[in-house]
Amino acid sequence: MATVLLSEVIEKEKLVNLTPDIDISAIKIKQPDINSPAVQLTGYFDHFDASRIQILGFVETSYMESMTKERKEEIFDHLFSLGSPCYVFCRELQPDEVFLKYAYKYGIPILQTRQATSVFMAEVIRWLNVRLAPCISIHGVLVDVYGEGVLITGESGIGKSEAALELIKRGHRLVSDDVVEIRKVSEETLVGSAPDITKYFIELRGIGIIDVKTLFGVSSVRDTQNIDLVIQLEDWDKDKEYDRLGLEEEYTEYLGNRVVCHRIPIRPGRNLAIICESAAVNHRQKKMGYNAAQELYNRVQKALTARREDEDV
Repeated sequence: MATVLLSEVIEKEKLVNLTPDIDISAIKIKQPDINSPAVQLTGYFDHFDASRIQILGFVETSYMESMTKERKEEIFDHLFSLGSPCYVFCRELQPDEVFLKYAYKYGIPILQTRQATSVFMAEVIRWLNVRLAPCISIHGVLVDVYGEGVLITGESGIGKSEAALELIKRGHRLVSDDVVEIRKVSEETLVGSAPDITKYFIELRGIGIIDVKTLFGVSSVRDTQNIDLVIQLEDWDKDKEYDRLGLEEEYTEYLGNRVVCHRIPIRPGRNLAIICESAAVNHRQKKMGYNAAQELYNRVQKALTARREDEDV
């Protein structure tokens, strides 16, 4: 199971640690969901998920100020005894002495952010969803082509890296070469990235390793990209039938999510970069509601209908 260190969350969100004496080095976040313990402050602890980051905003803080000291002692003792990775006060709100007392007693860090509650919650959930998402590594090349994430796959040596290099020269951006880490951040979205060790590098047989970021500039690379389209390169087989219209979409599956897949046969003289560009633009057109293959089919149907009508007359 993927985990994220609490120290990483603190660094990413620029949080202030109000309990510096508590050791946070071993505290890990195991799920992207968070919780606002408003109901728990009233004394209802059923179904409380202590594995989540706990967020307190203006409403929770105002309610705690209205509680008597005896009630605070009772509720806070029970609340902290259940354990949590941390408690975060938004809008630079401050916990009172009783709250800090039990935080130290049970070793749970108290953090603070100047962000509004809803903004902070949305940002933390988004970031944790990516970091904690199910992840696999596959052999391929991921390129951002006109804003579409194009994953190029195929057997080793078939020309994936060369196609990516040509796309980079044409102004598109490299995400990863050779190994692509795919994370499932939702039921519809897959995000691809490069392993840290190979980030921004491309391997070209006969030349070796080249640093894309150094050669072509920072505008030629990006860290992550949604995977919108898969292009699978394969050797040309004259006995195999290839789709020439594209009326029916083919799909491939990663981590349970389906992605549109085009199988492209390779022959000498075929410009893979232009094919990838055309596939990306055509895919974007389809998402915007225009399907060229369907338009051609409609024209043919209209022409056949008109011919029949003329013959009947």
